[in-house]
Amino acid sequence: MAITINRSTHLVSDADRAAKLEAPGFGKYYTDHMIVAEWSQDSGWSTPELKPYGPISLDPAAAVFHYGQEIFEGLKAYRQPDGSISLFRPEANAARFQRSAARLALPELPIETFVESVETLVREDAGWVPSKVGESLYLRPFMFASEVGLGVRPSNRATYMLIATPAAAYFNPEKAVSVWISKEYVRAVQGGTGEAKCGGNYAASLIAQREAAKEGCDQVVWLDAKDRYWVEEMGGMNLYFVKGKGKEATVMTPKLTGTLLPGITRDSILSVAVDLGYKVEETMINIDDWRDGVASGEISEIFACGTAAVVSPVGQAKSALGTWVTGDGNPGAITMQIRQTLLGIQHGEVADTHKWLHQVK
Repeated sequence: MAITINRSTHLVSDADRAAKLEAPGFGKYYTDHMIVAEWSQDSGWSTPELKPYGPISLDPAAAVFHYGQEIFEGLKAYRQPDGSISLFRPEANAARFQRSAARLALPELPIETFVESVETLVREDAGWVPSKVGESLYLRPFMFASEVGLGVRPSNRATYMLIATPAAAYFNPEKAVSVWISKEYVRAVQGGTGEAKCGGNYAASLIAQREAAKEGCDQVVWLDAKDRYWVEEMGGMNLYFVKGKGKEATVMTPKLTGTLLPGITRDSILSVAVDLGYKVEETMINIDDWRDGVASGEISEIFACGTAAVVSPVGQAKSALGTWVTGDGNPGAITMQIRQTLLGIQHGEVADTHKWLHQVK
């Protein structure tokens, strides 16, 4: 589908943009443009339009405000050694966006339209892509119900939008985070929206994140809703546990049960770990396994992963059962090796044997 181009006449100056890219933060600055497309039950998708970044206008009775019918994605564009720009696995994000849309009764945006919209915005705002390793242009596609009316049913109108923000590291990779294992709150239940990337999942998580902060922790870890025993996710990220040390180590992650988000980074790490010579396992991990494994040294490292943070080491866990420190509480060697390898692939400094990079032309 062709995209209508309506360029901004008030671009951020080169000097101002360069100053912002010196310390981009995360979600602190936004690029000059955004992309918008409308959908209706009667006419389907409109032609997407690239237009100046700015506020949008919605009726107070728009369905998204009342029933939370909304989804989003997160992916990145990386500067390559030759100065070109590549996206990391955009087709995988497009496919997950479709699955989330289906679960939230929203229209499925064609994969080729999703990818083309991302390519177009990155190409137009290429000057916003940082050059430092570990930094990127973070892209946020999202869709929401825009029909006006208070009837409780799937919306007959929806809006797709895409915005972008230059991004530094989400967490300091040199410092392991601490986590609070919540037994009072849960993130998702069987048959719920855990597999979908929708705002409601994150809104429901914020009270537990506040609880974690009160306990002096950086993040919250979710357990299953039924038994409050099986480890699921950390905040908005997938978790990994390293069992053993050296080349004999096994890199484990909780298996997908229908309540976990199937992370693109999670999936990529399963392949990267094998490439590095480690065994991998998708399995059920409970809090006793965690506590006892750390105490015995069998679990030598723990890390979380996601698009924003890539890989974030976990050094300490707190819960009603006590405090558990993994190893010496610092980032582990395997964790950092996986992080550096994945970043190397994304930035074009390590061979992309899986063909994950999608060059922006």
